[in-house]
Amino acid sequence: MDEPIISSNLELPGFRFHPTEEELIDFYLKNMVFRRKLHFDIISVLNIYQHEPWDLPGLAKIGEREWYFFVPRDRKHGNGGRPNRTTEHGFWKATGSDRKIVSLLGHNRVLGLRKTLVFYRGRAPRGSKTDWVMNEYRLPDNCSQPKDIVLCKIYRKATSLKVLEQWAAKEEEEQEILKSIQEEAAAAVETVAAASFSSIFVISNISTFIQWRLT
Repeated sequence: MDEPIISSNLELPGFRFHPTEEELIDFYLKNMVFRRKLHFDIISVLNIYQHEPWDLPGLAKIGEREWYFFVPRDRKHGNGGRPNRTTEHGFWKATGSDRKIVSLLGHNRVLGLRKTLVFYRGRAPRGSKTDWVMNEYRLPDNCSQPKDIVLCKIYRKATSLKVLEQWAAKEEEEQEILKSIQEEAAAAVETVAAASFSSIFVISNISTFIQWRLT
């Protein structure tokens, strides 16, 4: 019996897991659906809806900014069979329509579908939007294999470089304004101090002159 190439506890210096969407669907998900055993175990099977998104990084087997899970599809009862995507403290809400993932090798072969969802705190239809995002990958609807499991990628929405630059520019502008105010305040203090000294000098001279005339 062959030993696993990679154990479930990965400790490989320099190893990074950044699969493409094609690799996620055509290799990892398809092998999972077809029950093909792999020589490594790096994606956990987990019902992520029993956990909040901020707890998922600690439950993944690998990942730094992106975390992957095979997720059994939990159906709602009496609601058209839609998947149940609620957690104890919130819910995942789909954004837009599903996107087809096409093979890069040509022939326009549809490998699967990607649904993008955002996590909201609270209860639907109301809720507070968070920066937690999920890409849910599934096999095509015309696939003859069971579709009771999907592959999910969890991550936090990154702040764009443009926004970061705007924040930096705004902070720099505020620092310049503060510096200008401090310089003006210091100059005003010096002016007041100089004026006070001049007044004292004048009053002192007047007092001396009066005393001289009286003698």
